[in-house]
Amino acid sequence: MAQEDAPWRVMRRDILIGTITVTENDFPWLRGTFVAEPVFTEVKPWFDEVLAIVESDDFERFDAAYDRIPQELTLVSPSGPVAEFLLHIDGSEAWFRWSDEPFGG
Repeated sequence: MAQEDAPWRVMRRDILIGTITVTENDFPWLRGTFVAEPVFTEVKPWFDEVLAIVESDDFERFDAAYDRIPQELTLVSPSGPVAEFLLHIDGSEAWFRWSDEPFGG
């Protein structure tokens, strides 16, 4: 499997939460299929809350709701962990953007 075809991993410390197989690259967003591990149920409510905020256009609450995701989880590219990311998961779909440098920095 070529590295660009390798799945991205969502980790919580050293525990695999799920994998993302990228199916679409629409810079700066990547979209793909998310396969959850059973432990994903512990963090799924975080993603559900963020998605509900986005769908309601209540962006004043977004940062407070989203902040725990990058504080608790790591997004690991096929090349290794990324410095910063914005990740959305809805069922078996995931879309995200990432950077080797902190956003805004």
